[in-house]
Amino acid sequence: MKVGIIGCGFVGSTAAYAMALEGAASEIVLVDLKSELAKAHAEDILHATPFARPVRIIAGDYADLKRSSAVVLACGVAQRPGETRLQLLERNAQVFEAVVPRVLREAPDTLLIVASNPVDIITHMVIQISGIPPGRIIGTGTMLDTARFRALLGGHLQVASASVHAYVLGEHGDSEVLIWSSADVGGVPLADFARQISRPLADHDRSSIEEGVRRAAYRIIEGKGATYYGIGAGITRLVRAIRGNEGAVLTISGLSMKIADIRDVCLSLPRVVGAQGVVAELRPNLSSAELEALQHSAGVLRRAAGELGDHS
Repeated sequence: MKVGIIGCGFVGSTAAYAMALEGAASEIVLVDLKSELAKAHAEDILHATPFARPVRIIAGDYADLKRSSAVVLACGVAQRPGETRLQLLERNAQVFEAVVPRVLREAPDTLLIVASNPVDIITHMVIQISGIPPGRIIGTGTMLDTARFRALLGGHLQVASASVHAYVLGEHGDSEVLIWSSADVGGVPLADFARQISRPLADHDRSSIEEGVRRAAYRIIEGKGATYYGIGAGITRLVRAIRGNEGAVLTISGLSMKIADIRDVCLSLPRVVGAQGVVAELRPNLSSAELEALQHSAGVLRRAAGELGDHS
C-alpha cells in the first residue's frame, strides 16, 4: 500500500519511520515545502529498512502521490509568540486550503489522515475544504489519549495494556473525557478485575491516572519540546487498519452524526476503520456524568469551529 505524508516535521517523519519499521506501507512518499528536509528523512529512513521490512521510501512532490491509498496531513504552522489560537487557526486554514485540493487532484480516491493540531478543528476544516465523504477523512483524535489511559491502567494493574479496554472520547485536548464506567480488562469490569487481583482503584489512584493522561502532552513538551513517538505509532496503527481492511475499533476524530447534542461537530468516538475509511460510528455506554462531560466537550469544539467560520 502506498502512503503519502505531507509535512516532514517531528510527527510526519516519526510516522514514516514507524511505518517503515512495521512494514505498514510498501511505499512511502514524503512531501515538504523544505525539499531537502524530506530528502534527508527519506534517505535516513531508507537506511533503516535492511534491519526491518522492505519498504520503498522517497521524497517527492504532490504528483508522486498518485495511487496513494492514504495521505497523512502532518503539515501546518507553529504558533508565534503572542499569537491567539484563532490567529493560528486562520493561518493553518490557509495551509490546508492550499494542500488538500492539491492532494486530491493527484489522488482523488485517497483517505486523508489528519494529524495536525488542534486535530478536531482541522479535521472539520478538511471535511469542509475537501467536499469528499466525511468517512474518508480520519482525525487521529484521542487515539493517543486512549493509549495513555490504557498504558497507565495496565501499569497500575500490572497487566499488558493491550488487555485493557478503555476509551478517551471527545476533544483531543483539555475537555477530553476518560470513560471509566465501561472500562474492562479481559472482559471483566475494571473495578471487579482490580479487586480480584488485589490492586483496587482508590479515588487517589483514579485521580493520578486522570492527571497522567490529561497532562501528558504538557509534561512531554516541557521536557523535550514536542510529542511525536506516541502519535507516530498511532498513525501507523491507522495505516495498518486501512491496509488490512481490519474493521478496527479506534477512537478517532470525525463528524459525529448519531449522539444527541454532539451532532455536526468533529470529536472522537469509537469508530470502525477499514480500507474505505470510517465504516461505522459506535455509541458507547456512558454514565450520566460522562455523557454530560462529552456534551460539554462538543460545545467547546463547536464554539472553536464557529470562531473559525466556514471553509467550504
